[in-house]
Order: sequence, then C-alpha cells, then structure tokens
Amino acid sequence: MKKTEANKSGKINLNLSEHLSRMAEQFPSKPALLYPVKITYQELQDEVNKYAFGLERVGITRNTRTILLIPPGPEFIILTFALLRVGAVLVMIDPGMGAKTMANALAGVEADALIGIPKAHLLRKKYPHAFKTVKISVTLGRRWFWGGYRLPDLRSNKEQHYPAAQTKPEDMVAIFFTSGSTGPAKGVVFTTAMLDSQIRYLASDFNYNPKEIDLCTFPLLGLFSICLGLTLVMADMDTVHPATLNPKKIVANIQQHECTQMFCSPMVLNRLARYGNKTKVKLPSLKRVITAGAPASKELLDSFRHLLSDDAEIYTPYGATEALPLTKIAASELLQQNDRNVENLEGVCVGHPLAGIDVKIIEISDDPIASWEDAYQLPLNEVGEIVVKGPVVSREYFNLPLANASAKITEPKNEDVWHRMGDVGRLEKDGRLWFYGRKSHRVVTREQTLFTIPCEAVFNQHPRVFRSALVGVPVGASKEIKPVLCVQLEPGDSGRDKKGLAKELLEIGASNHLTKSIRTILFPGRFPVDARHNAKIQREKLALWAKGRIK
Repeated sequence: MKKTEANKSGKINLNLSEHLSRMAEQFPSKPALLYPVKITYQELQDEVNKYAFGLERVGITRNTRTILLIPPGPEFIILTFALLRVGAVLVMIDPGMGAKTMANALAGVEADALIGIPKAHLLRKKYPHAFKTVKISVTLGRRWFWGGYRLPDLRSNKEQHYPAAQTKPEDMVAIFFTSGSTGPAKGVVFTTAMLDSQIRYLASDFNYNPKEIDLCTFPLLGLFSICLGLTLVMADMDTVHPATLNPKKIVANIQQHECTQMFCSPMVLNRLARYGNKTKVKLPSLKRVITAGAPASKELLDSFRHLLSDDAEIYTPYGATEALPLTKIAASELLQQNDRNVENLEGVCVGHPLAGIDVKIIEISDDPIASWEDAYQLPLNEVGEIVVKGPVVSREYFNLPLANASAKITEPKNEDVWHRMGDVGRLEKDGRLWFYGRKSHRVVTREQTLFTIPCEAVFNQHPRVFRSALVGVPVGASKEIKPVLCVQLEPGDSGRDKKGLAKELLEIGASNHLTKSIRTILFPGRFPVDARHNAKIQREKLALWAKGRIK
C-alpha cells in the first residue's frame, strides 16, 4: 500500500484517520481489536475505506455535522474513523446524562446527520426540536417507522483506498460534549491540531506504544490507542452506566488478554481494588494505569497497587474535556509524600504541567474576563482560579457565546486563548499544581471561603466515612450561606448511631481552623454522581436535598 500521510503537493495531512492508515501499513496482521471480536489493522483499514465511500454516497462528507450514538464496539471504531476520513464533523455526547438533557444539548449543534441505534432515533422523534436540521439518518440495528438508511446500506464493495480529506490544523473536526456534571453539557470544539496534540502527549508522556494491549473503559481514548498502534480490548461493561460494572468481568478481560495498560475513572479503580483485594487477585500484566475524572485518594491508589507488579505505575493526570491532558504525576510520587497532616488538607497534588502547557492561578471571579490584561495573577501558593493554555486546550464551545465569554480569556497581542478550568487550586514554587475543588462548589460565608477538597479531607479521616461533600445552603430571610457536610458511610456500614457519629465528626471539624464553622452533618445515603465517570459528586443536587432538611 502506498504512503497516505502526504497529499500530492507534499504537505502532511493531519487527518486523524491517517494514523490508522500508517499503522495498517506497518502492522497489517496485528490485531487492532482483540475483544469482543478480533480485527487486524488491515481489516480495520479496509472496513473504514468501505464505509467512507458509503458515507460519501449518502451525502455525509466534509463538514457534515454528524451525531454518532452507538455503543462501543467494532462499529463504533469503524464509523468514527470513516467519518473522520471523509472530513465530517464528529459529534459525540454521553447518553448517561438523560434523554431530555441530551436532546437540549444537541439542539445547539444543528446537526446534518444522525447515525445511531434505534433508541437514538426514538429520541429524535420524541424531541424533534433537537434534530430538526437532520437530513440524513442511519440506523444501527432494526429500523422501524422513521425511515432513512440502515448501516449495511453504507458499506461499499469498493476495495480501493479512500483518500482522506485534507484537514488544516485549525479545522473543526469534532464536537465532544462535557459530562454536564456541574452545569449544562457544552459542546467543545476540537480542531485537527488539538486531537493530534493529544495523541502526541499520550505517546511522549504516557508511553503509549504499539507493544501495548489497552483495556478500554472510555471509548474516545480507545480511538487514540488505535492511532498509536496498540491492540484494543473493549471492557466488558456498560460504559454509559459504569457503576453497574461487574469487576469479575473486567479482571477476566485483563487476565485473558494480558492487557498491559488501562484508563479508567477512580470509581472503576475502586471497584476493581475492593474486588481484587478481597479475592486475592493479581494483575501482573498491567504495567500502566491512568485514572482521571475525579481525584483518586492515596488509600485507593495504594489499595490498587497491591494488585500490580512492583514495576507497574499508576498515573493521575489533571484535565477536562476542554483541555486534556494538562499535568502528570505518578502514584509512587504521591504515596512517598510525607504529609504534615491529613491527606488532601492542602489540596490534591496533580503534578507538573506537561511540556507546552501553561498553567496560571488568577483571582477567583464569577464574572467574564474578556482580556488577559484584566486577569489578576496570584502569587505562588495562594489559592485561586486555575487557567490554562496550550496545544490541547480548546478555543471555544460550539454555538455558545455566553459560555465562551465565561470560560475563555483572550490575549490581545497574539490572540492566544486561556481556558478557565472552573476549578480552584494553587501552584507551588517547583511548578506542581494542587487542586482544591470546583470553583462553583466553594462555600462563601460571612467569615471565610471554604474549599471542598481540604475541608472534606478533615472529615474523611474518620474510619466510618467513605466520602463527604461540603455544600452551602441559604437559610433565613437574609439567605445567609450555611456550610453543611453531607456524609456517605463506608459500604457495608449499618448506619448505627448516626447521632453519635455526627458528634464525633463535629468534634473533628471543630479542631481544625478550616472546618470549625461547619456545625451541621447530614447523611443522605448514596451521593448523586456524574454519569460519565461515576466519580464527580453532584453537589448542586446535594445542596437542594440539604436545603429541605435545614430549618
């Protein structure tokens, strides 16, 4: 097969699907996908070409905004690369956020096409306002009354290579939605350069390489693994509802296919650690684990390390849909830190920024900041708002001017864009970043500002506390904010003597200057969490629940 990266003029084509073409040239018989079915890189390349011709035939071509709503698996991988190859704009959203929320978010995309399972097309019929611009529909599975194409209609019989659409670095190639865990889900514009940079960071800083076998619990990162020549094992779990996973099945995936690396949320890591330590399971093939989506405690990292060999490493990078990855730190470094006091009392260390990533701390504000000249940068070790810029940082949300005004700061001289992470933290003298929680979750009282991570750390040391969540509740006619601590007990705890437990927790809180103003403890049971990672506590919902129980 001839080389595919350069076009006739000799310019390098940055189309993401060219990574697949290059891997198919280098490793044609190597498995690209090992589970749930085995597909070699050459077979994957051939299928992508066939579907690219089919997409073009039905009118899905360059700049066609196309919503893809199908479960992880071979079809997901093939169609994603085929859409990128023809130059369509790929639109992905997390169905776990709920039908109505998802439909409202998609309405702003003004999509041209929808490829989805029957439930996706039922969603289109139930919420027509969100899909009124859709002209082309394709059904994976049984097509009922809505018409359009079936997936087999898209598969061409052509055997030749489909020439990938030429994409410039600044071209929009995808719209990926945020999880919506701390506000409305927003469509993040991904450019060619942004995706290419993410792939390069995975190779250079996290050592992704073709020798690896990757257990995929998050489909988008699975695509990046394919671009770097890894063999992919799709985790035997419902990625839309990860809390339902059976850890025994995930362990079987790892052991049977000898997976060498895994990306997962702390919730998944916790489930695997509890199961593995209980059953004395070992996972010697795993050499690299990356966990993100929410802070991972040292207790969790240490617990999971018991399942691994001595030379394995766990990484806890920092980032968001709008900017990922930004920093890197290994569990071995975190576990070696000699804390002067309680874990996370001074925030969660998320490591040093990667090369080319600029991180600053500015004064906390809930107002838009149009120009970088209007942002007040704080000294080292002072807690403020985290802002970032770099090659993996998005410049805008799609069709959301108010969100852009709130989250983006422009440098007038060079038109660089800083993204406001919506988080608070501080920078150390050595450049390490410490995370203190979400900006919107801080509790501002008459006396002080309370940040979630350090305050919750004070109470999380109690052996009966699985996790806690600080929320602010307006009380009285003045609507003065009252700090309230919600507590989730350890799994298996009977919930006995909650009054006595609350008294013990209040005594702990009163002994620390950070938490002495917290005088109310509530026990809501299970915490509401985000659908994507099942790890981010939805404190807004907890605050509403707490408000109904505070006089």
